[in-house]
Amino acid sequence: MPRSDQIPPKPDRRVAVLVYDGLCLFEFSSAAEVFGLERPEAGKDWYRFGTVSTNGKSVRTQYGGRLEPDAGLGALRRAGTIVIPGWSGIDVPVPQELVGALRAAHRRGARLLSICSGAFVLAATGLLDGRRATTHWRYAEVFRRRHPQIALDPDVLYVDNGQLLTSAGSAAGLDLCLHLVRRDFGSAMANAVARRLVIAPHREGGQAQFVPQPVAQQKKDALSPLLDRLRRTLDRPHTVAGLAASVAMSERSLLRRFHAATGTSPAAWLTEARLQHARDLLERTALSVEQVAERSGFGTAMTLRHHFRRKLGTSPLAYRRRFGARAPKRRKS
Repeated sequence: MPRSDQIPPKPDRRVAVLVYDGLCLFEFSSAAEVFGLERPEAGKDWYRFGTVSTNGKSVRTQYGGRLEPDAGLGALRRAGTIVIPGWSGIDVPVPQELVGALRAAHRRGARLLSICSGAFVLAATGLLDGRRATTHWRYAEVFRRRHPQIALDPDVLYVDNGQLLTSAGSAAGLDLCLHLVRRDFGSAMANAVARRLVIAPHREGGQAQFVPQPVAQQKKDALSPLLDRLRRTLDRPHTVAGLAASVAMSERSLLRRFHAATGTSPAAWLTEARLQHARDLLERTALSVEQVAERSGFGTAMTLRHHFRRKLGTSPLAYRRRFGARAPKRRKS
């Protein structure tokens, strides 16, 4: 099983989205917008989208309209990715025929992705036992009480366990769907989809679901230019002491404010930003791995390879071969 965020072999492109009575339309639409629209720029390899209900019959959505699915549960045997966009209610039992179909799909290698309360459906299959998962923060207490065998993390946007992916409420489902596009097609395509949706191209899964308290205006103004400056200077060394001095804060205050604003630490934020920049360079340029390491702030090719292996489960050259628009001039790795 791939570790979180690893780049697995290309899966079957068929995407099946579960629909049910009381269908959460925002969650469903998130999956439909990402996977269901044609993307001529992606060529013939783009996803093939379909809808599935437990009995193949129409369902009534949460706003009273009706939706006619493409097929019944038998279609899950042919899907490479199955999306569960919420559920009828956290107290509504999950039909055993659906549980069995999802388990069978997982056994043959399909990816199962839940949005918001859809995590309760995945939990009912037992497939999340012993794994990290997330759901909407307001369901966290109930989820944890019912499923103590699952390592619930209610403070993140999404969790990627390779074959099993869970996301927090509503909009976090869009983040997870885009994350999957990035896994399958690379950053350039994910960014193109995000531009069409007019949303941020990438929010890291570990980002906080919400900021507990509004950030004071003067503090937010201090951190926004700092983050912009860090994005422009990823190739330079940065220390907490230097960052704190640049915004006239103590180190302790900076760490607290930084976490409140981004959901992570400066070091983790920088590593993620540098890794994303390295991926962009590998996709868009013919720079050598050594040059990519320098320009993205990792310093050496060895350090860059370490972070690629740890985070993505692949090497920079393997990533470039899969997602790069141009072949590199040098073959050294």
